[in-house]
Amino acid sequence: MCNKVYTSAPLPFQGQKRRFISDFKEVLTQFDDIDTVVDLFGGSGLLSHIAKRTRPELRVIYNDYDYYCDRLGMVDITNEILSRIRPLMKSLAPDKRIPEDIRHKVVNILNSYPPPLDYITLSSSLLFSGKWAKTHDELISQSMYSKVKQTDYEVGGYLDGLEIVHMDYRDLFKLHKDNKRTLFLLDPPYLSTDCGSYENYWKLSDYLEVLKLLVGTRYIYFTSNKSQLIELCEWIKENASIGNPFEGVEIRKQQNKLNYQSTFTDIMLVKE
Repeated sequence: MCNKVYTSAPLPFQGQKRRFISDFKEVLTQFDDIDTVVDLFGGSGLLSHIAKRTRPELRVIYNDYDYYCDRLGMVDITNEILSRIRPLMKSLAPDKRIPEDIRHKVVNILNSYPPPLDYITLSSSLLFSGKWAKTHDELISQSMYSKVKQTDYEVGGYLDGLEIVHMDYRDLFKLHKDNKRTLFLLDPPYLSTDCGSYENYWKLSDYLEVLKLLVGTRYIYFTSNKSQLIELCEWIKENASIGNPFEGVEIRKQQNKLNYQSTFTDIMLVKE
């Protein structure tokens, strides 16, 4: 197993937990009687990677929910594409929109490679900060900027020692819930946060469903103050007797479009 310890995911990933590495390592050492770590929402695999490097004696199962390993497997092609694009950007000011003639050359380079490509990683070098593309058409349809990464991506040994699965988190949980020496890592997509680069869209009901897994298990759970999850659970505890106030309502919906990428649904609830 490679002994290199990554302090961030080697390829761009929205929401990776690099700022929690120190705290995570400290907390992980407190569980002295566990033999397995199950990363239910593996994301970039950073938590699984750190868990295995910190506690190499443990079995660490990385649920590659977003197929990040596929992107790692494309790194040579990604590096090759960026090496061809890099010279086109030399004369341009950093982070500025590239002129149409250079953009045309970039698109031609992208078109010369058959899909699939790692469009998310390419996005980080070609699109405005915070913009992501998951398909060829999404990438070439957007304005491009001179922010190409100046060095190759290195991913060697990142997933060494991990057991990699691609499963529904509920099925994976069922496989290990009876082992009392299992520590579950739960980092589901945050509520009220942009999740544009994730493979799966999460509704509130999906998010709350995860909370069932916390009962009677040992876990490390990640959330955000934007989700107000802790406040919601406290409110439910104090007001459990009201039941579902929306039971039996009539529901009407209207679809609204913010721009060519974003839509939302307005909902009207009627109770007679």
